[in-house]
Amino acid sequence: MKRAVLIADDHPVIRLGLRAILCGCDDLSVEGEAADGHATLECVRHRGWDLLVLDISMPGRSGLELIKLLKGESPRLPILVFSAHREELYAVRAIRAGAAGYVSKQTDAESLLQAMRKVAGGSVYFSQKVSELLATDPVRDTDHLPHTRLTDREYGIFSRIISGAKLTEIADELSLSIKTISTHKSNILDKMTLAGQVELVRYAIEHKLLDSAHG
Repeated sequence: MKRAVLIADDHPVIRLGLRAILCGCDDLSVEGEAADGHATLECVRHRGWDLLVLDISMPGRSGLELIKLLKGESPRLPILVFSAHREELYAVRAIRAGAAGYVSKQTDAESLLQAMRKVAGGSVYFSQKVSELLATDPVRDTDHLPHTRLTDREYGIFSRIISGAKLTEIADELSLSIKTISTHKSNILDKMTLAGQVELVRYAIEHKLLDSAHG
């Protein structure tokens, strides 16, 4: 019997590509798709899944908070994050939030299939890079890495700001008011003891956190 896979990604081409990769598999079957965080929640609430392949940046509910919410409602749901973000940005936080694996969208089809099978089978999947990040776990070194003091919500906004997104765009993407986003930005600057957006970007460059692929 094939394991049921739910694909959650706001890019139709990615969903189509994942369907094509799994088309010939005798052990995995794409039985659902979701294009935003709200649809992902509804899909998970209405049936059981053997694997959720999740993009960490989608409209509506997204990112680390979505992973925590999904795991809170369905603790046994295996989640594999499939993201365009480099591992340095989100991998450790995603795994700490409850994901069982993290795969870059730059990976090859064979490695992606391996990750899917391992996570769907109840194991975890980490690339060598992610394993190294977990071993050093920069989240612990809050004295030297100010960005690790940010909450998951603040970190998501921080990553969007340094990627060049406007506050109005972030508000639309996260379904929040511009006032709420502005408050979060002020809190981010306070926690990181930085004066403004230029310093945020400079900090991101210095610590190799700048991610041109936002999605």
